[in-house]
Amino acid sequence: MPAKEAILFLEDGTSFTGKSSGVSAETLGEVILNTGVVGYQEMITDSANAGKILILTYPLIGNYGVNEQFNESDKAWISGLVIKEASSIYSNWQAKASLEDFLKQQNILVITEVDTRTLAVKIRNDGEMLGIISCGEANPKDLLKKITEFKEKKKESVLPRVSVKEITKISGQGKRIVIIDLGIQRSTLRQLASLGFEVVLVPYATGAGEILKLKPQGLIISNGPEHDPELPKVAKNIKELLGEIPILGISCGHQVIALALGAKITKMKLGHHGLNYPVKSEDSLKGEITVQNHSFVVEEKSLNQKEIKIAEKNINDQTVEKMKSEKLKFISVQYYPLSPGLKEIHPVFREFIEMMEKR
Repeated sequence: MPAKEAILFLEDGTSFTGKSSGVSAETLGEVILNTGVVGYQEMITDSANAGKILILTYPLIGNYGVNEQFNESDKAWISGLVIKEASSIYSNWQAKASLEDFLKQQNILVITEVDTRTLAVKIRNDGEMLGIISCGEANPKDLLKKITEFKEKKKESVLPRVSVKEITKISGQGKRIVIIDLGIQRSTLRQLASLGFEVVLVPYATGAGEILKLKPQGLIISNGPEHDPELPKVAKNIKELLGEIPILGISCGHQVIALALGAKITKMKLGHHGLNYPVKSEDSLKGEITVQNHSFVVEEKSLNQKEIKIAEKNINDQTVEKMKSEKLKFISVQYYPLSPGLKEIHPVFREFIEMMEKR
């Protein structure tokens, strides 16, 4: 399919031209950028990016192909993809297909040959905003009208699509962990499996009583799409469980716990989307590099710090990265607790195990 002229038009009127050989003519969504050098397949299939137009700042994309085993979910969730250059070849002993074929299969609209360096500076300076990728419509007034109409529409929840539809058990010989599935990553499930846990995935709207009937020794609230209209309902259920069983919140799950505590969640001008965000605790000189993918943060002043300890903050902007409470029996992290290496377990999961053993 020959490449067509395409445009990325932002809600402030700025536009970037490029080429598209995508499978659809138009797509809208919030425009975010990810600074990762690798990991495009994981980003595309991360449920936290559902409905987003994703800009990849690394200039050459697709050079190591794709392999289904590296998907973080069953499908691609992004609305559109913006890149500088699509590699014409791929080379990796694990690759099974090209990124181009994968994106066509997943029905994702891609715009290439975009000046992503200038675009990244634009988003960094002015903040994340809505945008539209169009292959046929180039009239700025018409594109802006479509963005305005999209913005004014009532936001639909993504959680019914990213969460399991029914209780799903994954066998194991160890402790029983219930996971409220907001769009959990496969890499998280692999770490839990290596620990031998018996995992029970439950739909996002599962009530506190139903969760307790499963007799879990611990509860995990997974990562997933932020600022979803159904998240307050999830938080209401979690409020009944705080202090009852050990709970671990991951990324969006961290924000759900904050909502359950009555704290506020605020939107950042520029979210954390990348592989190298430094965090540290106030009582340590040792920092840690983390993988993050979020545009909202817990407002520190809204937390009751008599019961809750802010265990880690972002070194760059001092945003809350980790909370914990012995009284309320929870740990939560804004970052992704990914495995440090082959078959290794992130320390956050070790800490969660210690909390369960104390119980």
